[in-house]
This record gives sequence, C-alpha cells and structure tokens, in this order.
Amino acid sequence: MGPIKNALSLIPSIRTSGSKVAYEELPTHDMSHASSPLDESPIMSDVWRKGISGPRRRLGLILRASPRRLVIITLAVFFTLVVIVGGSFRARRYYVEKAKEEERIPYHWELYPRLNGFYHGVRSLVNYSDWVPEQQVTTKTKLKVHKAPPFDPVVVNPYPDFGSNDYLKDHQPVQRCYVDENEKYPAPDIFAYPGIPAGMTAPYWGSYESLGVAPDRCFERFGRFGPYGYNYNPSEGGLGLSNNSAHAGVDKLQEMFTKVDYRNVNWGKAQKKCFEKNQKRFDPEAASEDGADGSKKVVKRSAYVLRTWTGYKYTDIQLLSLRAMINELSLKSGGEYDVHLLVHVKDDTIPIWASEEIYNQTLRENVPEEFWDMTTLWSVQQMRTYYPGPFRDEDNVENHSNGDVHGVYRSAHFALQWFSQQHQEYDFVWNWEMDIRYTGHYYEFHNGVSNWAAEQPRKLLWERSSRFWIPGVHGSWSKFSQLVEQETLERHEKPVWGPVKFPTSGSGMISSPKENTPPTKIEDDDYTWGVGEDADLIVFDPLFDPAKTNWVFRNDVTGYNTSLETPPRRAAIITVARLSRQLLNTMHEETYRTHHTMFPEMWPPTVALHHGYKAVYAPHPVYFDRKWPLDTMDKIFNYPPVPQESPFGWGEHNMQGGSFYYNAGFSGALWRRWLGAKENGEGGKKTEESGSGRMCLRGMLYHPIKSESIE
Repeated sequence: MGPIKNALSLIPSIRTSGSKVAYEELPTHDMSHASSPLDESPIMSDVWRKGISGPRRRLGLILRASPRRLVIITLAVFFTLVVIVGGSFRARRYYVEKAKEEERIPYHWELYPRLNGFYHGVRSLVNYSDWVPEQQVTTKTKLKVHKAPPFDPVVVNPYPDFGSNDYLKDHQPVQRCYVDENEKYPAPDIFAYPGIPAGMTAPYWGSYESLGVAPDRCFERFGRFGPYGYNYNPSEGGLGLSNNSAHAGVDKLQEMFTKVDYRNVNWGKAQKKCFEKNQKRFDPEAASEDGADGSKKVVKRSAYVLRTWTGYKYTDIQLLSLRAMINELSLKSGGEYDVHLLVHVKDDTIPIWASEEIYNQTLRENVPEEFWDMTTLWSVQQMRTYYPGPFRDEDNVENHSNGDVHGVYRSAHFALQWFSQQHQEYDFVWNWEMDIRYTGHYYEFHNGVSNWAAEQPRKLLWERSSRFWIPGVHGSWSKFSQLVEQETLERHEKPVWGPVKFPTSGSGMISSPKENTPPTKIEDDDYTWGVGEDADLIVFDPLFDPAKTNWVFRNDVTGYNTSLETPPRRAAIITVARLSRQLLNTMHEETYRTHHTMFPEMWPPTVALHHGYKAVYAPHPVYFDRKWPLDTMDKIFNYPPVPQESPFGWGEHNMQGGSFYYNAGFSGALWRRWLGAKENGEGGKKTEESGSGRMCLRGMLYHPIKSESIE
C-alpha cells in the first residue's frame, strides 16, 4: 500500500471515518517530516525522557564496580535491553496494526488521474472552436497565459427578443421591470467571457447544446455576481467581498454595470409590481382580445420555491445567489417566475396560523428583510392538521428512518403540495434547495431545460430517463435513444406506456386524467405522442426503479394494501424538480383522499408513474474530478451487475467525485475555489495571480454546498 498511498496523497480524496464520508485534504506526499509510529509510544517516550539525565555519573559508577557486580550489571542490562527491545517491537507491531485498521483500501476511482482544467483562469481563454478538453490534451500541449483576459466580457441575454416583430406578432408586449420601488434601477444584466479556458475539463454526462445552454462562454465571479453587490462596498449598497481577489480584467467589467443599492430593496414588492405590469401576458382573456387573428399566446407562469427553515444562516454568498435567481428568473423575464421562500418553522409550539403578530415576528427573526414579502411559513403541526390521515403503521411497508410520517424528513412534499393548493395560479412549481448553486444564467438553464423536456416524445421516455447519457460513449442524444430502444427490445422489458396498473390499484385509487391515456398502442406510435407537451415532472438525476437497488428508503411506502405486492415506483435522488399543477393536485388528492405517501424522492415520480404523467430526467452537464475510463463509467453507472452495486445504493461512493449528487464532495470544493477561496491548501489570490487568473466555468449545477467562503 505504500506506493499507492503516496500516489493518492497527491490528489484530493474522499476519506472514510466510520460511516461518514467527507471530501478533504489527504496528508502531504512528502514523508521526510513524518513522525515514526513509535514517537507516541508510552514505553519509548518514557525511556527516552529518563535517559537524558546524568550519563557521566552513571558511567563512573560502572567503571568502579567489582567483577561480580559487573556480571550482575551486565545481566541486568541484558535483560533490561530484552525487555526494552521486546517492548519496542510490541509497540511497533501495535501501532502498525492500528494503522492498518484505520487505513482503508481506496475506491477504484480514487486511483484515476486528477483533472485540473477546472482551475484554468480568465487569462488562458481560447475560442470555443479552438478548445481541446483536458481529457484529450497531450503532454506536449502548453497552456498559454496572457497578461490580461484576451477577450472582453459580454452581456448574457438568453431571453427572447421581446421587442421584435416576430415576438410581438404572437405575444403581448413585455414591460421593463425594476429592482427598486422608485424604478431607479432596472433589472441588471450579468456578464460572461466569450470563450473558455484552454484545457478546460469537459463534462462526462449531459450536454449544453441539447438543453439550449450556450457552450462557448464561461462565468467568473465578478461578471456573475458583481451586478448583485459582490465587489462594491456596503456604503454603496453592496457586500464588498472582493478585496482579497485577483482583479485581472475587472476594470472593464465594472464599467459595464451600474451599482445597485440593495440596502432598501424589497424583492417581494418588485416581483409583484413586475407581474402586474405584464399581467396581460398571462391572461387568456387579454390574449384573445388583442390578437390580430383573434388570439395571442398565453405565457405560462412558474413558482420557484426555495425550501428553507428557521435558524438558517443566510451568508453573503447566499444573498448573491438569491438575488440572481429573482432578477434573472422573475424581473428580467417580465414576470414569468415568482421566487418564494418556503420556511419550515421547526418549533411546533409556535402557532403561526393563529396569530398574524406571531407569524410576522417569526418571519422577521429568521429571514433577511429584503425577502420578507416573498416568504411563506409552515410547520409540521400545520401539516398534521392539513393531512390528518390516518397514516397507520400497519399500512407502511418499512419506515427505515423511524421518523414521523408528517416530519419533513419523510414528507417534505406535504408542504409543497399545500403551497401549490394556495397558489393555483402557477402552472408549474420548481422545488429548489438552499444548498444548490449554479454558475451560469438561471433563466437560460431553466428555460432551456423546460423547452427540451417539452420536445421529448413519451415513447420509452421512462426508459431513457432511467439511464445516464454519456456522450463520450453513446454519441448524440438520438443515438442514445436508439440504444435504449434496442436494449429494451433485447431484454424483453415491458416499457411504461400510460398509467401503470398494479394489484392494489383497484381499491382506494383516484382516477388518472384522461389526457394521460395513450392514443395508440406503443408499437403503433412513431415517437410522436408527447412532442410539444410540457413535462409534468422534470428531475435532475435518473428516474430509477428502487426495487432493483438496495437504496435504503425504497420501501418507505404508506397507505397501500401491505398484504399485496408493493406498488411499482420510481425515485430520483435529490428532491429538486419542476412539477406541474396537475401532478401536484394529484399528489395532494392521493395524500388527503387515500392516505398514500412515500419517501420524498420517491413520491412525485411514483405518482407520475401511476397516473401516466409525462416525467423526464434532464441530462444537464455533470463533471467529475478524475479522468474516468469511459467504458468503466458506463458499466458502473448504467449496468450494475447486482442491486448492491447500483450508484443509488452501496455504489453511491462513485458519485463522491462528481459535481451533482447528495454526497458529491467535489461540488463544494470546486464552488469554493471558483469563489476565490483556498481549498485543501490550494487556490486563493496568490495562486490565481501567479497562474492564469480567476477561474472561469461554464454553467454548472453544484450540490451539495454545505459551506461557502472567500479568501
């Protein structure tokens, strides 16, 4: 293990301590200063301390001794040495064995070469057409670093041309929205560089082009967050976070935007005013009145719901991310989204539903003032009243967590269903988590994902969505789809086609919407049904069958007849998703009428499966920190030989070096490096200034982000 251990110490790694896993720094590979396993031995340390006093006096006593005494002394010394040496060997053996117990065999992926292209900066930019991914770079390739960024930053504008004749022919005009109530500050733009760093790492999964996200630009922190107060002082209404940052090329960026004073911004009022200005865009009656041909397109609206809780700490970086979401999704789009905070009041004894005063006090004590008017509070006690059940223990297959069925751990969807019932004006609800970050433009990503999902045909959609699309192995999305069809036929699998019937469906089941019934048999469909239809469920990890894995929560199924076979189900790890109003209404009815529920990652996909809703896994770009062999990656993630090796079961360790999963330790490390912080002794201002400048990454979803920092 010695050579392997030394080699591993050169790269960031996942270390194991008991059952907990953390992405952390390995010991240095330089062993010249390493201490001996015996240095802390109680035997050796005690002997060494006592042996440093009075050596010359003891030597004199020995030389003056008689022959008989010398023999006795010699024997005593001999036996003492035997004891000491024996003790030393026992101590050494003890500590070596202890080290072996603590040392673990590394996972296979930890031995793959580390990828470093992520850390190339703005002074190494190249045209996208000249970019060679790090995975294909040869040892002869040299990184060319300029004194300043070789390209000027540009405005990122992924919105339709709202003022064009083509748009106005089919839509109501879009009115400009402002950050402040006095309309002094228009909703700001953000900026990116038109190129990407030379040798930038390529994603292993998914595609920018397929989702309609520009692949040829990258974002660094000044252009991404500068318009939201990142780099100007609190006295000007900013956050002043850039004092210890590398500044190459920043002057040009700062000239491109006006500093917004965020000290008195009320995001709830700003969103409401933006919607009211543009209300005709979303009103079917207004659309039918104003169109030259009798009608104009009605734009659908979304609630973007961020799940938070009392006691949550809103860091400055979190404020920047929230401002970006609101501005890019809501204000810049003319009100297509409303961003909400859905706050879990963890103390069930606080009667937030009984007193407006208590409600407002709780809100103000737990949410920054700029977000007060876009916040909704809820509690588990409230959900017990809203969904009284009964949810009987005998109707649960397995409660692995031993938690309360109304608790947020087992039923986070209860609050989302309740929220949707209070806000039927939204066509879609995005369920988003506070520990997700995105380096790119929020509207570009979410709009791109939505449009891509709408264009997917329903035929074999569940089957395609159960796999990871690895373009380096499968080629284009079209070829990947053909492969899925071929494998489904060869395995004689019965594909999902419309609402799924199962033994327990005849009793206590609500009816499925008629529009979810297939118009033809699956063999007669030429991949046309569902094209142009908005997806009811969009998730960001595969929709897998938990029954084929050893995922620990696969049997947390409540309210069905447990004497019969457990209903078929699907799950997607990480609960972030877009859900349609119709799907949420069905989830709500299933819960309050028939007392059905499941673990949160499993409930929306399973309701969609049972009732024939259109569900899809959106293949967003996912990165890994090491150079995986592509055939190995495909085999491990798409073809686990036994349930225990599924990436959604015990094989989940394979996700730790990725950028998006519940245990993806690399995501947090990469995000903090992008912010300019040191991570595992690497990065920071000096590294950026002596290297190629600030990191510049393309749009990427990061999860989970449990801590944030700047240098």
